[in-house]
Amino acid sequence: MTAPSPILAAFRQAISEAWANGAGALLPIGFFAGAAMLVPFTIGSDADQLADIGTGVLWVALALASLVSMERLFQADFEDGTLELWAQDETPLFLIAGAKILAHWLVSGLPLVLLTPLIGITLQVPGDQLVSAMLAYGLGGLAFFLWGGVAGALAASVPRGGLLIALLALPLFIPTAIFGSLSVQSGLEGPNIIFLAASTLFALAIAPVGASAALRLAVD
Repeated sequence: MTAPSPILAAFRQAISEAWANGAGALLPIGFFAGAAMLVPFTIGSDADQLADIGTGVLWVALALASLVSMERLFQADFEDGTLELWAQDETPLFLIAGAKILAHWLVSGLPLVLLTPLIGITLQVPGDQLVSAMLAYGLGGLAFFLWGGVAGALAASVPRGGLLIALLALPLFIPTAIFGSLSVQSGLEGPNIIFLAASTLFALAIAPVGASAALRLAVD
């Protein structure tokens, strides 16, 4: 039986690692829900006020939740020598890095999108915006995880690099958050959803390459 390709092996490894440390995949979900649910307790339960800021709060919570588990995305591979083996393999490193980031999003990011309607109702987000919110958060959340993966790769060799990851990734989140928030408010009408999709496609094309370059720097 032939060994799986490095891309498939990295994908499977990322899936298993997400659950290796005490259901670590649930941490972003818990953070997302907790951060969003705290808002009604801090500003009050006025429905109109919550409706005005609800979508923005969800974007902030989604951005921060996507960073919760990025610190260990590539760090374990750096520590056990797997990263060095990947760098020496014939398989392009950007495909391996992209597979790990995609697997991480499927385990930790996609559940955030599915949780959006429930949290949105709590924040008094209008019902006609919930469908557009799920699509926008799906596109935007993928972009957040992609850029977060680049930051995680840059911090792979840095012990306790969570703060560094946040400093590197959050500025990259700004265009996605802006276009995403506007696209939800406009109900997917107008050019904002197109700009959001374009920003996600840009991240999908650039982030794996940027992550692979950062990983090679860590190995060298």
